[in-house]
Amino acid sequence: MKKCFLLILFGMAFSLASFAQQTVVKGSVLDGTTGEPIPDVTVTIEATEQTQKTDAKGEFSFTQNVPLGDQVLKVEKVGYVTKRYPIIVNEGQTVDITGMTLDFDTSDKKDLFIISLSDDNLNGEDDGLTDNVSGLLQASRDVFLSAAAFDFSAAFFRPRGLDNANGKVLINGIEMNKQFNGRPQWGNWGGLNDVQRNQEFTMGTAANDYNFGDLAGTNNIMMRASKYRRGGRISYASANRSYQGRIMASYSSGLLEGGWSYSILGSRRFGEEGFIDGTLYDANSFFVAVEKQINEKHSLNFTGIYAQNRRGRSTAITQEIFNLKGREYNPFWGMQNGKQRNSRIREIEEPILMLNHYWDISPKVRLNNNISYQFGEVGNTRIDFFGSRADGDGNLFGGARNPTPEYWQRLPSFFLASPNPSTDDFANAYLAQQQFQQDGQLDWNQFYEANALNGYNIFALQSNVNRDQQWTFNSIIDAEVSDNIRINGNINYRSLNSENFARMEDLFGGPGYLDVNLPFQDGEGFGQSIDIFAQSNIRTPNRIVQEGDKYNYHYDINAEVLSSFVQAQFKYNKVDFYLAGTVSNTSYQREGFYENGYFPDNSPIINSFGKSEKVDFTNYGVKAGATFKVTGKHLIDVNGSYFTKAPGIRQTFANARQNNLLVTDLESETISSVDASYIFRSPVLKARLTGYYTNFTNGTEVNFFFTESGGNLVQEMIQNMDRRNFGGELGIEAQVTPTIKLKGAAAMGQFTFTNNPDLYLSSDRYAELTFEDGKTNLKDYRVASGPERVFQVGFEYRDPDFWNIGVTTNFFSHTYVDPSALKRSGAFTQDPDAFDLDDQINSSSNGIVNISGNGFENYDEDVAREILKQERFEDYMLVNIIGGKSWKVGDYFLGFFATINNVFSEDYRTGGFEQARRLDYGSQVEERTNAGGPIFGNRYFFGNGTTYYLNLYVRF
Repeated sequence: MKKCFLLILFGMAFSLASFAQQTVVKGSVLDGTTGEPIPDVTVTIEATEQTQKTDAKGEFSFTQNVPLGDQVLKVEKVGYVTKRYPIIVNEGQTVDITGMTLDFDTSDKKDLFIISLSDDNLNGEDDGLTDNVSGLLQASRDVFLSAAAFDFSAAFFRPRGLDNANGKVLINGIEMNKQFNGRPQWGNWGGLNDVQRNQEFTMGTAANDYNFGDLAGTNNIMMRASKYRRGGRISYASANRSYQGRIMASYSSGLLEGGWSYSILGSRRFGEEGFIDGTLYDANSFFVAVEKQINEKHSLNFTGIYAQNRRGRSTAITQEIFNLKGREYNPFWGMQNGKQRNSRIREIEEPILMLNHYWDISPKVRLNNNISYQFGEVGNTRIDFFGSRADGDGNLFGGARNPTPEYWQRLPSFFLASPNPSTDDFANAYLAQQQFQQDGQLDWNQFYEANALNGYNIFALQSNVNRDQQWTFNSIIDAEVSDNIRINGNINYRSLNSENFARMEDLFGGPGYLDVNLPFQDGEGFGQSIDIFAQSNIRTPNRIVQEGDKYNYHYDINAEVLSSFVQAQFKYNKVDFYLAGTVSNTSYQREGFYENGYFPDNSPIINSFGKSEKVDFTNYGVKAGATFKVTGKHLIDVNGSYFTKAPGIRQTFANARQNNLLVTDLESETISSVDASYIFRSPVLKARLTGYYTNFTNGTEVNFFFTESGGNLVQEMIQNMDRRNFGGELGIEAQVTPTIKLKGAAAMGQFTFTNNPDLYLSSDRYAELTFEDGKTNLKDYRVASGPERVFQVGFEYRDPDFWNIGVTTNFFSHTYVDPSALKRSGAFTQDPDAFDLDDQINSSSNGIVNISGNGFENYDEDVAREILKQERFEDYMLVNIIGGKSWKVGDYFLGFFATINNVFSEDYRTGGFEQARRLDYGSQVEERTNAGGPIFGNRYFFGNGTTYYLNLYVRF
């Protein structure tokens, strides 16, 4: 008994001695103004990259592998100004830094960013031309990525040439990217600025605790009630870019007695128009999160998001239109009863409900189970001008010329298209110019007058509706196997039912709309025999549609994704590294509810009614990386990845609105990438220099447009497309005095097609139409990805009296127009007058047609080379100013934040694309010699002139 007692006593003494000799760094972080503890602050020992998160009491502790000597603690959280605290660590001693403070970031850059980019992304329907990966960067403190998010985004700069489909956005660990095109729908959580401040961003394919990730990084927005700082905020913003005004109010309870916490927010954004004419804004957003900490191990959090957004759209314009009307011009609107009315309205209403279960199985093992349900619809309106009627002899009559005021037959260039314009041609061109400059807007009265005059609907307003219901389930595990090893993993299942249809929104006073599909016609009026081909749905022929009815097309897409990933992270004194792998299965199936007249059940090509073939893609990926800590100031970071990626729904079906046809021989895209960075950090200077190389193979793209070469409205399929992105990034900032910071950023890249992909067309007249060898000669052309080269220099001044100002000068170059793939195929050398497309189609029994051997007699290689040269835009420079001030009045904190972008109102083009309407050699020669300029010239997106954003707020 005595021996046992002595052993126990010896064991206790040994434990106490061991504890006494342990080296510990601990402390707490408080709000610099309220004195309240701040949870979820990231505390890093810079020499080792060891990190800890503060708990609900704002406390943290480092107990393993703590480095000795002079060290620097970096303390940071989104929404606060990052601080660095120097400390001295002695072996076997405890360094206690209780009461470190963080000051609230009064610049509120996040407000600026969500206005300037995320809301602007609502402008596009699904073409991706305005999508920008910078939305992923809003949580990053990296110098270069901060410049990309806040300054370069106005030029739609894409870091490393990547767009939003190459990055992942998560909310509470649940992926938000759409299965249609792989991009996040920013409008689903727009207007929730105050509750988006808790974010974790992982750059590129680096290790992420929630998801395998993607090339452009992973951003997890944490909307957990217990993680919000206690207090409220009321703000009013005024701007002239996306909206004119925003009112927002939010309040978070912090952790209450009984383990409850909650957070609520409501906001409204509004405006008759932004910088572009006629782009109305009408949005209401609501958020609630409620969490119950059941005990020390279990917590349940419910999050509800409702962000309704109604937005007037604009479009790309030609240089001719820009010269006549300027960059603010928008052809989609006109005055009706004294008010602006836009014909292209995009409305998003897709609420999100999610339940999150957090389970601390042990101090070192955590499990997070999530379920999410998202539902609602996205609608895009447009004028339908193919309305018709049937006469007694069985003929269809009706239709109208495109009513948009910038339609090519209404512009001066149309009247000067002749090689030798006459006096009358110049007179008509002058009249067209005057009419367009003096008005040039949509005439709403013509729709009502035409319908009343004819006694049937020629014009109507339709909405293309996408109504989704998606369930997501996932489990995320995080386990500390040892002091140096962590294991992360997840399993994820998504099930989507997407209903798609056209809905009649406004009959413009007409009695009803005949639901038939009439062919595209260039001009006013046409006649066609009524037969099976004209019917949108053979099963309800010649149906008269009323407002609110579905018509034209109606189908479902059912999609399922099952995926998982596992990751091991290793952390040591001199090196950190990780290994990760993923596997997934994706399936799509279309179910048509209309039997389209062009694709009946007995069609030899493809049908439209019922279920399509189910298509499956099995994908996998691996990645690895390491951070070498040369010294506390010098680090080298390397990441590499290889993975396959399933095409989105858009890339899978040739024309889902009309039939069940799948893109031929569709496969997953393969992506390989490597990047390496040198990182330098000191109390005065921070810098990162990165080089990257990414290779894409077997990509697929599906486009829709009108063209003379393919028989008007066609679908263009580009397959087996290879691309290469490589370049470098530099970010550097110097805290030259306690109040003055100098900063600079630069990126130089080259994004090119590296092969000649396959190309074919599809339409309601044929399944596959190819030209010559079925290739498009895109090799060595640049991929349109915004400016390839950007440079920034700037400074920030932060006064101890809580005011700040900053100025940046930003230079952009090497921006290229998006090249037409069809223009660089055999279609370019085919003389449309030398062959009869209808004969070729009629002689095909399976709908597969090839056109070859009909070239131009006067074809000149030098002229052709000049025509096919890719346009590069002019270089430009933008100057931005940012500043703010805050005051403490009793228990309240008042302040404002303001920015002025493009101070000198520089004219610049952010992007554009070549039109494919008339693209053969002969037509292109005519286009280049037109006295009034090209009729179908390139279309451009022009950047905004001088814009401002002002935000006034009260915190309590």
